Amino acid sequence: KDRVLILNEMIHDARIVRMNEPHEPPDIRRWLGDSVGRWEGATLVVDTTNFNETPGLFAASRNLHVVERFTRIAPNALSYKFTVEDPTVWTKPWSGEVLWTATNQRIFEYACHEGNYSFQGILKGARVLESEARR
Repeated sequence: KDRVLILNEMIHDARIVRMNEPHEPPDIRRWLGDSVGRWEGATLVVDTTNFNETPGLFAASRNLHVVERFTRIAPNALSYKFTVEDPTVWTKPWSGEVLWTATNQRIFEYACHEGNYSFQGILKGARVLESEARR
């Protein structure tokens, strides 16, 4: 009712969106910023500011400001729209939109594999099994 948690699978970041509250003072800064949400009809709007010196968005600065809009457009689909601005880095705001569809397939954990020296053997074994299945 007063908080929304957005869990990002990559790096396992958890953003806590405080609903219908003011932003923290500008001297309180976080890597993921200070996210405040509100409902505009059926759309969850998340306004994020107060990023630290090295926010998670490549090339951005502490002046980063992001507004996200999450709208259910079908029983199995969400529209995700975002607008990014950082006058220190970009000359004007830029935006994007992604359609998120639900799946009944298994979702595998995102993980880094550098230094995983057994990975080559795992992939080679999978290719052998695939080749044998085709025979």
